[in-house]
Amino acid sequence: MKNQTKSAALLCRPALMLSAVYIAVLAGCANYAGIHSDKQMAQPASFATTQSLPTEQGHWPAAGWAAQFGDAQLGALIDEALQGSPSLEMARARVAAAAAASEGANANTLPQVSAGYSMNRQRFSETALVPPPYAGAWQTENKAVVNASYDLDLWGKNREALKSTVSALSASEAEAEQVKLTLSTAIARAYNELARLYALRDIAADQLAQRQQVLRLTQGRVTMGLDTDVEKRGAEADVATAEAAIASLDGSVQRVRFQLGALLGKGPDRGLAIARPALGVGDVVALPDNLPADLVSRRPDLVAARWRVDATTHDIAVAKAEFYPDINLSAMIGLDAFGFGRFLTAASRTAGVGPAIHLPIFDGGALRAQLKGRYADFDYAVAHYNETLVSALSDVATQLSEIRAIDNELAASVRAQDAARRALQLALAQYKGGLTTQLTVLHAQANALAADQQVANLRMARRDRQIALAAALGGGYQETPQNTLQAQAAQHTQAR
Repeated sequence: MKNQTKSAALLCRPALMLSAVYIAVLAGCANYAGIHSDKQMAQPASFATTQSLPTEQGHWPAAGWAAQFGDAQLGALIDEALQGSPSLEMARARVAAAAAASEGANANTLPQVSAGYSMNRQRFSETALVPPPYAGAWQTENKAVVNASYDLDLWGKNREALKSTVSALSASEAEAEQVKLTLSTAIARAYNELARLYALRDIAADQLAQRQQVLRLTQGRVTMGLDTDVEKRGAEADVATAEAAIASLDGSVQRVRFQLGALLGKGPDRGLAIARPALGVGDVVALPDNLPADLVSRRPDLVAARWRVDATTHDIAVAKAEFYPDINLSAMIGLDAFGFGRFLTAASRTAGVGPAIHLPIFDGGALRAQLKGRYADFDYAVAHYNETLVSALSDVATQLSEIRAIDNELAASVRAQDAARRALQLALAQYKGGLTTQLTVLHAQANALAADQQVANLRMARRDRQIALAAALGGGYQETPQNTLQAQAAQHTQAR
């Protein structure tokens, strides 16, 4: 009877042990209860954009959007910058690092095999585990082993880690495209600024010629006794002021040239070799249809932000899998012998196989803290995406609104310019004929100069806004169909 009871107890021990392990597993798996996030990515349709972003049946900018201004040099400068810019090289390096991380994560999902050989010269203790004749003697142990291991990944930790790195890689690629767009936009806007300065210099040169003409007329009037040295000195001062304005503009031209040289990733002398811009008006400004919805796949910064959110959702899954038991299968086979003479014999064969189980039971809250950190990353990524989306919609609306406002202002300014020029011609003719004073001429010159400068500045400002609008619409970037499908799947992923 006692033997039967003892046998029954021995049979119950494995079941009791399995039950204990099962209870421990349940306790470990339940540790992340209460940790979650309710943050969600904003949808473009949730924003009111009907009035600010009207349907105009326009087109999305093409990759070569700068060609619309009809200046081949601008496109060549952008291409040159994209080939050798240090900022773009840094972006490419980040993409390469993300790709390497993805390859490393993929390796963790595959079986691992390694081989090694060791030789150890050792004196074995006479009072330990090694028996005679090896005890108390020096022996050379040769050992060659092939090891293999495989993580069963029952809870998908390695697979989720791989998905996270793939999403991070997609984000890095989109961020590199954003760097390209930012660089292209900076070059186009600096080039447009160079064109503006040249236009203002032309106006200043005309102003100088006019003031030199007034000086000559004044000198003649002084000779005839119609004016005094006061008017003559004033005319001379006006000429000097015009010359100073030209010198100032020449300095600004040099500054922008040096800036362009830096944007090209070259020295300042490269900027000096740039010819004078010959920019045209550009294409008709009209927004494309379905703008809010399609913008999320057209702007690289939005695409990158969305992939960052997707990466954090997989990071959360990795952190949750840490609460579950981890089972790793391992096996080894090889040769192990004292002395080299018996090393390559069948008797020296050694082999082993077995699982290794890791079960977190009590860790002082480290896993919960790690999971909270991943959720915090998720909340931040969602907030960053939402902020980027709001800024993107506002950016497009702002650029369009400013272009429309400049168009209205430019029409009125052109009319004012025509009137100011006619008034100046009449004032010069009357001054030459002795029918008016120099003060009238100076007033007319000031009005004409201000009108010319206003028109030149508005035309360049409108082109600058066109460049900014092309960038706000993504600058010709479009997410690849494969990534678009992945992105759609990512939007349905919810962090639990």
